[in-house]
Amino acid sequence: MADPQSNAPLRADAGAPTSGVIHVRTRLTADFTVISNALAQRRGSAVTVGVAAYISSLPDSSSVTISTLCEHFSEGEILISRALRELEAAGYLERRRERTPTGQVHTRTYFYDVPGGGADPDGPPDPPKPPKPPRPRPRKSPTAENASAAENATTTPEVAPDPAPAHARDQSQNPATLSEADPRAVAVLASLRRADPRLVLSEREAVRLAPAVARWLEAGVAPSQITAQLTAGLPDHFLTRPAGLLAYRLRETPLPAPPPRPLAESPPRRAAVPPFQTCDGCERAFRAPQPGHCRECRSREPASRLRAAS
Repeated sequence: MADPQSNAPLRADAGAPTSGVIHVRTRLTADFTVISNALAQRRGSAVTVGVAAYISSLPDSSSVTISTLCEHFSEGEILISRALRELEAAGYLERRRERTPTGQVHTRTYFYDVPGGGADPDGPPDPPKPPKPPRPRPRKSPTAENASAAENATTTPEVAPDPAPAHARDQSQNPATLSEADPRAVAVLASLRRADPRLVLSEREAVRLAPAVARWLEAGVAPSQITAQLTAGLPDHFLTRPAGLLAYRLRETPLPAPPPRPLAESPPRRAAVPPFQTCDGCERAFRAPQPGHCRECRSREPASRLRAAS
């Protein structure tokens, strides 16, 4: 009993690796997510793999905006947005601007287990088509109705042309050239190079970004606020053109609050008007804070005093 005893096994189990990680597997029946090895072992940023695993574990209709992901992760907006761009470039993430039957435009995010939607051969569902308006029925005059009834002839009603689709109207409203764009929005985009010399935009890129900047200006946001919002926290190296980063921030960044309006200056207060007093000498009415003599009586007092002294 005095001899030391060891509870450790004398040798390792047969087949166990001599180095590296040893997995202890547990069969999960709930609250788990299946991720492909191509995604989990993807070379590059660990933030990208972590964001992809987190999005895969979320249920449908969950919010995956930059602000929502920043609330969950400790990384900032720059790393999260870079991870989303890498997933989008690799084919795991896709954003679509789809029009609902009511005519509103929403941005839907699709996440694929396999790049390009290999897990689903049919791909994501097509966006719903807006309902067509009812076609008006042609009106017939009483004479034409009698003639058609007498001759027992059938006529083909004229079909009204379908109105232009909503997305075509939206595209037609976008400026085609730089002269058609909002000059205030173009001025804001041109001033970005002063804050960062890398933000040099071509004419085509400025025309494409001008409508989004114009909407911010119409919402009451000052040009200085827009410049600060678009140039704050830029990465050291751009993976794409600067216009792509600016378009992403204009689309995904929450709209900043407009500057507070200055308070209206209150009108200056008028001085209090002294009340009427009755002069003790001539009994005339004059304004003064206290009773006494009027101005004329006060001016006569020195002369009367001199005469009395002489």
